[in-house]
Amino acid sequence: MAFISTTDGTRLYWQEWGEGAPLLFLSSLGMSGQMWQYQTLAFAEQGLRCICLDRRGHGRSDQPSRGYDHDTLADDIATLIDDLDLNALTLVGHSMASGEIVRYLSRHGGSRVARAILLGATTPILRKTGDNEAGIPMAQFEAVWSGWKEDYARWVETGTPPFFVPETSPALMRWGAALLQQTPLPVTLACSRALANEDFRGEMREIGTPVLLIHGDRDRSAPLELTSRPSARLLPNSRLLVYEGAPHGLMYTHMARLHQDMMQFIRE
Repeated sequence: MAFISTTDGTRLYWQEWGEGAPLLFLSSLGMSGQMWQYQTLAFAEQGLRCICLDRRGHGRSDQPSRGYDHDTLADDIATLIDDLDLNALTLVGHSMASGEIVRYLSRHGGSRVARAILLGATTPILRKTGDNEAGIPMAQFEAVWSGWKEDYARWVETGTPPFFVPETSPALMRWGAALLQQTPLPVTLACSRALANEDFRGEMREIGTPVLLIHGDRDRSAPLELTSRPSARLLPNSRLLVYEGAPHGLMYTHMARLHQDMMQFIRE
């Protein structure tokens, strides 16, 4: 096992497979680096160095009571990148991790990063505001969080089928649901609150790193028109691929196509 220590003393767990140009995989809200096992296997076999980081509070990393804001999470990523002296790096993030990648690039620059791949992105802004009428009312977030406090397991069980497709095996669905429940509820709640209150629009306009966004048009967790579509318009050097019929869990349901598109972007 390998750990790094952040500026506030939090120990973060990371692991790697393969050798070659580095890819850093950053996980969804509530998920550890284990969620990427199919991707790390595939890309390590193609001659790439695949690194997974367990976000603070997740997986085998420490579980501090604070530090779940995007500035701190971006600084945690920077600590890993600097400690491992990673260069010409490909950042890969799913869902919440898209915001962490954006904040890392705006806060620390892109000198070490060759490209970024955002899957099922939650940027640029989720909540409804005066200049984001299509956003989600804060009352809806509060209702979800209230439900979590009473029965988080039921919310996971209800939300699992839409995360996948009907053809997904029950075993894979159970595995994904189990991963999501390994993170302590206070951590999941703190991250969700940070995500709901962030507005990445201004900083996204200043990011020149090449970015590939991949999103499903059947994504119920992060609707395309609220997330990746406007994100692609904001990021100056971006490309958006929309997968017809794909849900939020497209890294499992559309694996072969996803790996091919990611590898093509990396080789470019």
